[in-house]
Amino acid sequence: MSICACLASDELALLDALAHPVTFGAKETLFVQGQPAEAVYNLTGGAVRLYKLLPDGRRQIVGFALPGDFLGLAMRDAFGFSADAIETVTACAFPRSAYSALVDAKPHLLRRLHDYATHELTLAQEQMLLLGRRNAEERLVCFLLTMRERWARLGRSTTTIELPMSRQDIADFLGLTIETVSRTFSKLARNRKILIVPDGVRLLDLEGMTSLAAA
Repeated sequence: MSICACLASDELALLDALAHPVTFGAKETLFVQGQPAEAVYNLTGGAVRLYKLLPDGRRQIVGFALPGDFLGLAMRDAFGFSADAIETVTACAFPRSAYSALVDAKPHLLRRLHDYATHELTLAQEQMLLLGRRNAEERLVCFLLTMRERWARLGRSTTTIELPMSRQDIADFLGLTIETVSRTFSKLARNRKILIVPDGVRLLDLEGMTSLAAA
């Protein structure tokens, strides 16, 4: 599902020659908002929280990156958000200048980048709708279903939806308090919509939750 999927084997070899494998420990920072964007990262393992720092010092989580995602693709001189490893993260780091040169030489890769950017814009628009028009239960259900879909696209089991992020991370992403998120998880479990398990949840009423998200 990553941008690399559009490349032929010989082109992947060119990309691989530019890559520098990197590892980040849990809570380690990949890059900081405003920092010169000197590298592009392709995640190969682990999960990353993406957030913006507001003028008053608060943090707004704008998304979570999973394996296959690219970070730092925006054509800016500086990163527009910060990225922290939620757990141990592995990635391929590409020098920005060398990656840009490869994109210029491979028009189909540029098209793939355009598709990726369009997808990211769609997700941002859906997030705005999620925060503006839904109650706490609807927001959390939509989040769980989205995570289920993302893991499924990666070929991972959806019997248990992995949630490597903390309840506080989820609260910051959904525009809720951690108390509200905790109460809503408990309510969904009490109503047998979900089963809370270590490191995630199991959806017990997928049809009902899908109907709620579509309302």
